[in-house]
Amino acid sequence: MLIIGIAGGTGSGKTTVVKKIIESLPKGEVVLLPQDSYYKDSSHVPPEERQNINFDHPDAFEWSLLSKHLEKLKEGKSIEQPTYSYITCTRLPETIHVEPKEVIIIEGILALCDKKLRGMMDLKIFVDADPDERLIRVIQRDVVERGRTAEAVMQRYVKILKPMHLQFIEPCKRYADLIIPEGGNNKVAIRILTKYITEHLIHRKKINE
Repeated sequence: MLIIGIAGGTGSGKTTVVKKIIESLPKGEVVLLPQDSYYKDSSHVPPEERQNINFDHPDAFEWSLLSKHLEKLKEGKSIEQPTYSYITCTRLPETIHVEPKEVIIIEGILALCDKKLRGMMDLKIFVDADPDERLIRVIQRDVVERGRTAEAVMQRYVKILKPMHLQFIEPCKRYADLIIPEGGNNKVAIRILTKYITEHLIHRKKINE
């Protein structure tokens, strides 16, 4: 089993990198664990106060559950991955049944932040991008997908996203085995990464034959 952590700032292109990796590998070989699915449930917080929660701080995530689920997958056991609503900022009752696969990808802004989780990874990747480009992507995404105004997104960027990025996300670069600048547009880096994963799958197949 190959466990890969992919971190990077909001809007850096992590999702695009993951998508291109999965598309280039044999179908059914990869399990994706989005870190966003492991946000702590905020249903106990009054709705009008939920927007004040700092979702870019390490404390916003249920690290123990994510580590537990990764351990179970490593043991060959299935998990029930939680689902999360960005609209209500609450964990949904529905879960996603996930079976263990040969490649597991953990993707999220702080995927390399937690020491225990990081210790279980075989390959650690940081997706880098220009701050202005990230801001543009965040505005486009949050306006379309999360019902926020451009002004609200920019205010949140200045107040929360930028300082949290500098304090917690950017320092994670030092843990990365591979840094991918330009996110999903870096075809060379994605090709190298895909080749590395493919060689692992071929090696595992030979061992199991």
